[in-house]
Amino acid sequence: MLEWSDVDVAVRDAVRDFVDEEIRPHVDDLESGDMAPYPIIRKLFATFGIDTMAKESLERRLAKMRDGDRASGGSSSGGMFGGGGDQAGMGFVLVSELCRVCMGVVTGMGVSLGLTVPTIASRGTLAQQERWLPELVTYEKVGAWAITEPDSGSDAFGGMKSYVVRDGDGYVLNGQKTFITNGPDADVTVVYAKLDEGDPTASKRDRKVLTFVLDKGMKGFVQSKPLRKMGIHSSRTGELFFDDVRLGRDRLLGETEDDERGDGRDSARSNFSAERIGVAAMALGVIEECLRLCVEHAKTRTLWGREIGRFQLIQLKLASMEVARMNVRNMLFRVIEAAQAGHPITLAEASAMKWYCSQAATDVAMEAVQLFGGNGYMTEYRVEQLARDAKSLMIYAGSNEVQITHVARGLLGD
Repeated sequence: MLEWSDVDVAVRDAVRDFVDEEIRPHVDDLESGDMAPYPIIRKLFATFGIDTMAKESLERRLAKMRDGDRASGGSSSGGMFGGGGDQAGMGFVLVSELCRVCMGVVTGMGVSLGLTVPTIASRGTLAQQERWLPELVTYEKVGAWAITEPDSGSDAFGGMKSYVVRDGDGYVLNGQKTFITNGPDADVTVVYAKLDEGDPTASKRDRKVLTFVLDKGMKGFVQSKPLRKMGIHSSRTGELFFDDVRLGRDRLLGETEDDERGDGRDSARSNFSAERIGVAAMALGVIEECLRLCVEHAKTRTLWGREIGRFQLIQLKLASMEVARMNVRNMLFRVIEAAQAGHPITLAEASAMKWYCSQAATDVAMEAVQLFGGNGYMTEYRVEQLARDAKSLMIYAGSNEVQITHVARGLLGD
């Protein structure tokens, strides 16, 4: 694949118009927290019929499951447009166009639709999917995906301290999660916790991980106020606290502790590749917007009587940005081709893409600030926001240091 398809370009242009009309004028309000990000995405979905397509795609899957086709419950629908691999490009175009202006809006949408929904869709029973997915796939309800804890970070499973104990036919959950995207507002939250079977000699690191679905307002479940962050301010991030939260077995995904597909560890890992590929699409948006702003600035800003674009060092910066744009775009084309061929990207390759693309976006954004000089350090020139947002990509979806480990393990066959 050498270029976006005609359909992808049409979607890109339509989304770009929407962004210019509905998001750019409100970026300051979104970044300050005066405007919540969720209504904008709902308007986007309604404008382009994404909510209708997602609902129809979900209903087709559920109908097959009701007819006894268990395989239909093993995977989620083909992306936010409700299609298959042939529509993967449209999702990437949507994400990158939004990230050119307001990455935080994408982060909240991505976690809800790209992590919460697939986890329930791939692990939940028919009844659980019917219960939670219809309002999640349309973004009527917002989802969160809670795995990170204060003392775990990159050692998500080994350092996990949130735990459940059996209580009759159900469970009792205690613990804490942090850095949870959509955490303060989520209507539905997927929570990972270890099973404490009361054996003091058992290794806490090796305890079974179970996956539960919680609803907002449950007794003992507290969602914090938004945390203050360096960037992606329009994405609301918070902490979750669990104090003797009683959970029926109907909230345990799959309603069994012995899922044939593995425990919660396997459930989480199945989402890692998609999440890391999503970072590449986000990075492309940042790079494209930085390049656009910098080219425009290089043509209009004069120094010593000449446009700064005529100076070779400025040309080097622009050329380096263009190479980064081409590389990141081509990595996304690789993903699209793999999806069309039915060959999913491996975790090692997804990690390599996330590592490179997040670093490239951060480098480009910081060079954009430098190219703008003092103006680049001012919020009204937007490259300042892009630089703060881009840095999050090196930490988001697993730190880049962890990505390097996954790439190396893939090469070594570990």
